Amino acid sequence: MVNRQEKVLSGCAISGILNRKGKKFSGREIIDSIALMHDRSNGMGGGFAAYGIYPERKDEYAIHLFYDDLEAKNKVEKFLNCHFDISVGEVVPTREISSIEDSPLIWRYFSKPEEQKLSASGLEEDEYVAQCVMNINSDYQGAFVVSSGKNMGVFKGVGYPEEIGEFYKLEEYEAYLWTAHGRFPTNTPGWWGGAHPFTLLDWSIVHNGEISSYGANKRYLEMFGYKCSMMTDTEAITYLFDLMLRKHDLPLEVAVKAVAAPLWSEIERMEVEEQQLVKSIRQVYSSALLNGPFSIILGHQNGFIALNDRIKLRPLVVAEDEERIYVASEESAIREICADPDKVWSPRGGEAVIGLLEGRSEIE
Repeated sequence: MVNRQEKVLSGCAISGILNRKGKKFSGREIIDSIALMHDRSNGMGGGFAAYGIYPERKDEYAIHLFYDDLEAKNKVEKFLNCHFDISVGEVVPTREISSIEDSPLIWRYFSKPEEQKLSASGLEEDEYVAQCVMNINSDYQGAFVVSSGKNMGVFKGVGYPEEIGEFYKLEEYEAYLWTAHGRFPTNTPGWWGGAHPFTLLDWSIVHNGEISSYGANKRYLEMFGYKCSMMTDTEAITYLFDLMLRKHDLPLEVAVKAVAAPLWSEIERMEVEEQQLVKSIRQVYSSALLNGPFSIILGHQNGFIALNDRIKLRPLVVAEDEERIYVASEESAIREICADPDKVWSPRGGEAVIGLLEGRSEIE
């Protein structure tokens, strides 16, 4: 029996399922997968990211929001109406669950940037939306942007992940990529905004671990205009990948070597050309290095990246069958929904596992 009062350093659970052919499937499967790892969390946070759930509005940003009260909602809606053309604003459907208490007001808005505001800003569309999201999270007390991507959404809260899945009726949604998280917070309190996934635009991160380099990562990100207002390492991981992949347009393998860089002893044994590349990455992106134990799944509209820290202090298992690729903290969580996969393996520390939709060459 796990003592819920102890600090469980290996706690938290992550899981992800991608259909590489883009075929959509119910959220029931990801709920069943993450529920099998119930004892890796303690009821202080659970959540899911789902891609492909809004096909009828796939060209609009689906902005999910938590509000503490109507005053916060009214202020943020005034901001949204000023900066976006909103086609639909509605309550996110939920059902009553006895164990889920004190939920915020949960709304979603399907929108596009207001053309004159976007033009006057001089920004690309995604950057305009990203800045609006960070402004809300940092400047509007009692409001939190849960997700802001196209044809995707995040559903999270305080509770065990299977309870959160039931609360949001996720069995009624269909997606081609699902990720999930069960939280066992060790350094920060359990609250609705602090549950995983953390997001920006189409990026979503679920994370098991503890990043000791958060202060250096945060200061580095602030140099590029990011506002780390949630005071959590997972938010910083999300922004680091956004910076390197979207803003700096780096190849995926370069971004991976930046956040989970090989040890210097390993670099010295590499071939000369690879050695020069990795040394350059470590020098230029030294402040993007993530120190500490972690396993993460980075979701995106094109697929996902799963990654361990470079000395593999957190568990990560991967499996494949004819159409799908699975990743989870435990093999049992995969076999719960795929009893006989074609292949099962555990990636090495710092080794990225990349799952892509067919026809997509990279996460971008």
